[in-house]
Amino acid sequence: MKLLPGFIGVIVLISACKKEPKIYEPTPYSLDIPSHFPDMPIPADNPMTVEGVALGRKLFYETRLSLDNTIACASCHAPSKGFSDDRTFSVGVNGTVGRRQSMALVNLGWQQFFFWDGRAKTLEEQILQPVPDPTEMHLQWKEAQKRLENDLEYKRLFVKAFGTQFIDSTYVAKAIAQFLRTMISANSKYDVMYKYANNMQLTPSEYQIYQTVSIQEWAGYDLFQSLNGADCFHCHNGALMQVQRYSNNGLDATFSDLGRGAVTGNTSDNGTFKIPSLRNIEFTAPYMHDGRFSTLDEVINHYSHQIKISPTIDPMIEFAFQGGVQLDANEKSLLKAFLLTMTDHSFFTNPAFSDPN
Repeated sequence: MKLLPGFIGVIVLISACKKEPKIYEPTPYSLDIPSHFPDMPIPADNPMTVEGVALGRKLFYETRLSLDNTIACASCHAPSKGFSDDRTFSVGVNGTVGRRQSMALVNLGWQQFFFWDGRAKTLEEQILQPVPDPTEMHLQWKEAQKRLENDLEYKRLFVKAFGTQFIDSTYVAKAIAQFLRTMISANSKYDVMYKYANNMQLTPSEYQIYQTVSIQEWAGYDLFQSLNGADCFHCHNGALMQVQRYSNNGLDATFSDLGRGAVTGNTSDNGTFKIPSLRNIEFTAPYMHDGRFSTLDEVINHYSHQIKISPTIDPMIEFAFQGGVQLDANEKSLLKAFLLTMTDHSFFTNPAFSDPN
């Protein structure tokens, strides 16, 4: 059968009028990295997008990720508590109590490992664990997937964020990780003190804050940084206020919780735990991996004269042999004044981090 040229032209014209399939084009998310912070490493397989962050924020507050629809990530990492938990141990589904204190979520984009024992190497890997954990959300990922797929809004949001209606744990973890990486805390009095002490230029608003720093706060800063003072800087320093390693900080002479040692099987790791950031420490009580200290005063007293010696005691705790750094009452007061400069009220009141539901 021969086709007339005119008929062929009509076919070509109709074909040309057909709409091209819509291409998945997420909007790149531009992180506002503070000038005194290092660059944040972003995984190549999980680039930051506006759509991914929005989805992750919604999922962070989603109680349907728990077996009985009562617990979300935010349940144990509440904004009003510095994205931490004020209970000694977090309570999971059906009242199940965990065995470690929930770590505060802050500046996670710079963390090199996760959980107190470092068993997760990436933020995405860490996010995968609480949902099926019987002591936490206790929901199998396949069931979580079904719940989300039955929600038309979530299907739409996953298409916008990842170009697919297929929902699985990998995409959920990627979205929440994107949201958590936006949660940057860098607007405290300490940030101004840090920049000034390191000869970094202050903005006009930062200079105004600098002028409010008290003599006691500067004295506490010097004490914190001094080997012959509080000797805190070995484990807590820089813009992030932490060192990326594990430490046995002299809580016990023997260990009911092996910490990192339970992961590695190496006895030299027994009783060591991830060193946390001190940012927003005013609002993240109780303290330590087991939440044994309810106040900052108790923490300071521990490092002052309650250090216990064990085979894996951190060698950086140079005054462990005498029970601690032996601060007097005035020095303790000065150190506490400095620790309170790390509070960033704008961090946990930021509407971009609040519940969107």
